[in-house]
Amino acid sequence: MMKLCIFLGMVLFGSAGSWLGGQVGIMTGFFVGTAGSLLGIYVGWRINRDFLE
Repeated sequence: MMKLCIFLGMVLFGSAGSWLGGQVGIMTGFFVGTAGSLLGIYVGWRINRDFLE
């Protein structure tokens, strides 16, 4: 279940960051999407740890 939470967080936050950064430029979208993916990994891990274990 932890891998699923991390994957969903990474995809959702990464896509949102990529879309938001893409409004400025391609490289900004790439960097903000990467940061969003890292944040999504952390959020997915915390959701699994705090609510599902």
